[in-house]
Amino acid sequence: MREILAKYFRGDGVIWGVVILLSLFSLLAVYSSTGSLAYQSQEASTASYILKHFSLLVLSLVIIFITHHIPFKYYSRLSQLFVVIAFILLLLTLIMGTSVNQARRWLTLPGLGLTVQTSDFAKLALVMYIARILSVKQYRIGDSREVLGYLFIPTIIICGLILPANLSTALILFATVMILLFIGRVKIRYILGLIFAGILLLGMLVGGLMLSGNDGRIATWQSRIEHYMDGEDAENYQVEQSKIAIATGGFLGKGPGNSTQRDFLPYAYSDFIYAIIVEEYGFLGGVGILFLYLFLLYRAGVIVRKSTRTFGAFLSIGLALLLVIQAMINMGVTVHLIPVTGQTLPFVSMGGSSLIFTSIAIGIILSVSRAVGDEPGKKNKKEPAYE
Repeated sequence: MREILAKYFRGDGVIWGVVILLSLFSLLAVYSSTGSLAYQSQEASTASYILKHFSLLVLSLVIIFITHHIPFKYYSRLSQLFVVIAFILLLLTLIMGTSVNQARRWLTLPGLGLTVQTSDFAKLALVMYIARILSVKQYRIGDSREVLGYLFIPTIIICGLILPANLSTALILFATVMILLFIGRVKIRYILGLIFAGILLLGMLVGGLMLSGNDGRIATWQSRIEHYMDGEDAENYQVEQSKIAIATGGFLGKGPGNSTQRDFLPYAYSDFIYAIIVEEYGFLGGVGILFLYLFLLYRAGVIVRKSTRTFGAFLSIGLALLLVIQAMINMGVTVHLIPVTGQTLPFVSMGGSSLIFTSIAIGIILSVSRAVGDEPGKKNKKEPAYE
């Protein structure tokens, strides 16, 4: 049995363990938090929601399994195509996307009736592309024309297209790219220049929308920041209910399925699922989830240290940073450290496209781990660098 598992489930065993534990937490938390959703819909039961989520989790695990068997070097060439597809999809989303709460984030697939949040694909594509350029241009990274043409312009375009409908996602992706550029030894003055360009783009967008009389999402951004700064939790119902859930969870929690705030907390199954986890599993459960994501980042760092191929190193740490930063933002919102953003908890929150693309990212990290022989206790084989 052990030989079969070692043959088919290769890569970092710790990351596999993190995935399994997050899946279990996800099943339990989603089952507990969808009761109010079933009651509101009057057309579906809690069992139907958990069955759908279980099916998505199984599909996600299958995607991880398939993806981690694909040699990561193929993603280097594919990243060039993916970033172009991401540009087209984001543009289509802004023009003809499905609008929810004055935000066009979803693109409905013709004939299927399925909606996809195109920014999820764009995040994956841009990180893969940046990892490729950093590896291929590593010895010319000090050339300003190389940095501007191959790194800065795609970053500004992709983040700029995400920005109008989803500020938090654009900022998370932008921050991930900045850290990746720093790791890739891009000069600090170039990184600061890109940050300035990003701030300028945001200012131009806000100014243009205000002058046009169409505030778009600006009013929402302003309201969330003002409520956070003023501490007016009474006007922010989600944060108030989230705090109650955390406060009543105590050290050990109320136990699985015993949440009471799930009936009052909006989006308890997605954006605020961490509050339900803390309420039911207490401080220990909340810290446990936090450490699972930190373990994921740590193991990605181990992969970087053992990797002999620069693309694989940049790819694994970039994707891990993307997932972990999003998780930190979600948990920060839940405990009211930062304003409400609408970010889900990767691989835990109930969702469709977010769960699928998170699975692809984890599968790619495992693919890099498999290539460098990163299983615990296995001696790493030195391989020629792939650019």
